[in-house]
Amino acid sequence: MKKHSRRQQLAEWQEKPSITVGLDLGDRYSHYCQLNEDGAVEEEGRIATTEQGMRKQFAGEPRQRIAMECGTHSPWISRLLKELGHQVIVANARKLRAISENESKSDEVDAEMLADLAYYRPRLLHPLRHRSARRQQDLNLLRSRDMLVRSRTMLVNGARGLVKSSGGRLPACSSESFAEKAKPSLSAEMKKAITPLLRQIASLTEAIAKMDVQIEKLQERYAEIALLRTVPGVGPIVAAAYVLTLDNSDAIRKSRSVGAYLGLRPGREQSGSSDPEKGISKTGNGYMRRLLVQSAHYTLSRHGPESALREWGLRLAASGGKRGKKRAVVAVARKLGVILHAMWRSGKKYQAFPEGSKKAATAARVTAVEAAA
Repeated sequence: MKKHSRRQQLAEWQEKPSITVGLDLGDRYSHYCQLNEDGAVEEEGRIATTEQGMRKQFAGEPRQRIAMECGTHSPWISRLLKELGHQVIVANARKLRAISENESKSDEVDAEMLADLAYYRPRLLHPLRHRSARRQQDLNLLRSRDMLVRSRTMLVNGARGLVKSSGGRLPACSSESFAEKAKPSLSAEMKKAITPLLRQIASLTEAIAKMDVQIEKLQERYAEIALLRTVPGVGPIVAAAYVLTLDNSDAIRKSRSVGAYLGLRPGREQSGSSDPEKGISKTGNGYMRRLLVQSAHYTLSRHGPESALREWGLRLAASGGKRGKKRAVVAVARKLGVILHAMWRSGKKYQAFPEGSKKAATAARVTAVEAAA
């Protein structure tokens, strides 16, 4: 999902249909509240949360403004309602405390509040725009792979724990090779318990490998993935997830705002003279945030190549005391997100030491001297 810009919002909401609807989505049934052109409740009810139910309620009806909270069903329902010719507002659920913390919360009340906000002040809904169905399917491929990897990790850790509890120990190896390398270390007694786990681990490894091939091919559909992969530590998964999560480079107006968009910026709760130090907000896409943190760990590790980002992160880690390393990892992840967005917008490849930095200037002088010699 991506945020609307203020200009897009004003242009889209300049037209105000005579009917405004608040739609509280549920897994089986959804409740709606319909307001007339004067803002008075005209009709309330519930409909099945299915394509047939939505078409029965909204197909062939005059153009309406329909507001709903983002959630499991909002992507396909919002696309369907737009196809039917309606004006759709998908509200950011994280921002709607008036609904989530309402003392008299119910589906009917939520639907009416959504309708009221959409009628009087749509901006208070903090609208989001869902990505296309094609992009959503490609992102689902990445998320599905992530589930398989986490399942495999759980099984590997479980197998190791069971063997340890019997006084044994399995060899250190990668998850990909675990199923084969663990077999020789199993005693006859442990084979009965562990072999079924090894079969599942091997099956997951095979499925993950096939998905990796599909993910690699996403570069053919989204050319910007190749550009982002020029950053050390940013492989096909991180680059593809970044492109599909943000949807397009214009989703965020300023590159430096990416940290806040992905929840990597410290939260703030300033009031009067009180301004406590808080952790990161953790809003936005948790999967993308986790991938950037993994890339940051690589950047700061002994395997990470020299770069201005790495040097900055290591200085931050050294000056931060006991929690310095953790804070440095988050800071590098936030800065990495900013760099990827700036590259995407400019179309320029990654530079370990950007133009104007001391190391870049020194390297240029050395190259000039060598060329003259």
